[in-house]
Amino acid sequence: MSTQDLITSTTMAELERRWAAVRQAMQTQNLDALVMQGRDDWLGGYVRWFTDIWATNGYPRTVIFYADRPMSIIEMGAFGATRHLGGTDPVHRGVDTMAFTPAFFSVGFTPRDHAKLVADDLQANGVLRVGMLTPDSLPNSLVRAVQDISTLETHDATDLVDEIKAVKSPQELDQVRAACALQDAVFASVCGFIKPGLRDIDVINHAQAKAHQLGSDNGLLLGSSAPMGVAARFKPRQLQGRTLQAGEHFSLLIEVNGPGGMYAEIARTMVLGQATQKLQDDFAAVKAAQDHTLSLIRPGADPADIARAHDQWMINHGLPPETRLYAHGQGYDLVERPLIRADETMKLAANMNLAVHPGYDDDTVFAVICDNYLVTETGVSDCLHQTPKQIFEIT
Repeated sequence: MSTQDLITSTTMAELERRWAAVRQAMQTQNLDALVMQGRDDWLGGYVRWFTDIWATNGYPRTVIFYADRPMSIIEMGAFGATRHLGGTDPVHRGVDTMAFTPAFFSVGFTPRDHAKLVADDLQANGVLRVGMLTPDSLPNSLVRAVQDISTLETHDATDLVDEIKAVKSPQELDQVRAACALQDAVFASVCGFIKPGLRDIDVINHAQAKAHQLGSDNGLLLGSSAPMGVAARFKPRQLQGRTLQAGEHFSLLIEVNGPGGMYAEIARTMVLGQATQKLQDDFAAVKAAQDHTLSLIRPGADPADIARAHDQWMINHGLPPETRLYAHGQGYDLVERPLIRADETMKLAANMNLAVHPGYDDDTVFAVICDNYLVTETGVSDCLHQTPKQIFEIT
């Protein structure tokens, strides 16, 4: 593999910034190494953030980040295969050793082979204290293999990395803005494409193709159509076989990443004709709910307080309190901390990227809005999406 194979890449200076910040934090907890694993690039942000290469197709990719030496990678490949890169490879930057084994989450005994390679690498490098990232989400085989090393202490290092990763650098902020601009362009293209007679999947396929043309490499596109008076909910691809008719409405969520890999998300409703007053009123309600949450965002704010205030605002306006995750951080993950909900412990800080998407579903309408904002030094930025906040009537 050469640099010509890369569609986009993060600069070496940015990677070195991340590594240096994490190594400094590791010193405060006397950690020799961190262990993390991904299996896709939707929620595999740790792996991409450290290496600029993401896991794909459900295949496990484990990164061992060392305090005093280049990284090791364990991933899909042939039994016994290894690569020694010395930390200078132009694609696998900051990586010393890669070891491979054919391990599949769908074949229950194979992850043990992957886990053994991780344990072997930790022992070979004399690790005494290791931090696990999201240990509750890691495969049992991996956690067990690390904890079974008698000379090793394991610690949960999730907060240590999350506090750094959640605050975006100038380069990362540029990538977030590029993702939002890409999504605006995708939505505008859909508005020029959607018409009666198309299936929901035809609309989604058009949006996906446009996103890929503009530089996205993955993400979610959810949506569906329905007659007026029936909720048009976000649905996955296998449920997008319905054919659109004149006068109906379509809810669309565009949650693809942009050039460089950062995620954002936008959601709007389109009508093939004229929107009913109820649809307009319900959209106005969720827009007002979004505005209320935005008024509470500032550095140092407690997400639990914001979540409680949002629920109370909804109740005061005759709307149901939130039972979903209605606002959260984004980066290389579709969803990352901080979460705006009652059990989040991370406080808001400047340069966090937040998706804010209040909504409700009363069976007659799926009222939704979604946009991205940055936490600023004094509050919240202008909306990063430029798509107007309205119901789109397509005639």
